[in-house]
Amino acid sequence: MLVNCVAYEDGRKLADIDKHQIRGYLARPGCFVWVALMLNTIEVIGDELRVGELDIFVGRNYVLSVRRGTEHGFQDVRARCEREPELLRNGSGYVLYALMDAVVDRYFPVLDAVEMELENIEDKLFSGSVPRLNIERLYYVKQKLTTLKHVTAPSMEYAGRLFGGRVPGVCSGLGEYFRDVYDHLVRLNQSIDSERDTVNTAIQVNVAMITYGETEVTKRLAAWAALIAVPTFIASLYGMNFKNMPELDWTFGYPLVLAVMAVFDLYFWYRFRKAGWL
Repeated sequence: MLVNCVAYEDGRKLADIDKHQIRGYLARPGCFVWVALMLNTIEVIGDELRVGELDIFVGRNYVLSVRRGTEHGFQDVRARCEREPELLRNGSGYVLYALMDAVVDRYFPVLDAVEMELENIEDKLFSGSVPRLNIERLYYVKQKLTTLKHVTAPSMEYAGRLFGGRVPGVCSGLGEYFRDVYDHLVRLNQSIDSERDTVNTAIQVNVAMITYGETEVTKRLAAWAALIAVPTFIASLYGMNFKNMPELDWTFGYPLVLAVMAVFDLYFWYRFRKAGWL
């Protein structure tokens, strides 16, 4: 995100300006703009994501970087720059690129860790694990992806301003390098969006499986209710104790009623079994 932006001319401050005014001030002879950029860093600590900051202040002949909330320093960036003197001749602009490139490259292992966590959850969706627990884990992964999105999306916007057209003087001649950082951020954001869609699909599948399970239980209960209903109806009919029921005095009346109950139940059981309800 943009921290501040100030225009200078002839050694004095003109004004605090908005980022949309940068191009106009850069077109004025003898004027330069001092821009402070803030990059968000992100690290995996245990199962949590920790978001930090890297503040970078760049001038024609200096670079000031301050990190906060991150355990991983940038000594490797200094070593990289010192190993490439032909590129370091570009001055502070190349150091700015190297710092941005290092921050962006550290996003990818974080995304890989989140993707691996998502794959582990997907493997458990059809293993008979607790559906509620799966949904909680999926929402936790979605929260991590949202955090990553909030970190990378602003960086992509501002990296895109450092190549092509009018750019700050310290970045001139390094357009292809900043374009590379921008391309990495674009690819990263596309991957994050894809993973978020995968999480949403997995949640829908999990909810559908819960609904399917409830439907199966409902069908089984309905089938058993039907099997019990027929004997209950017949038994309740003869339980009304009417006087004019001649079959009550019939010797084969009782076994015949039991046989009728059994036939109906066997028929219904066969039909429900064939339909997959039992």
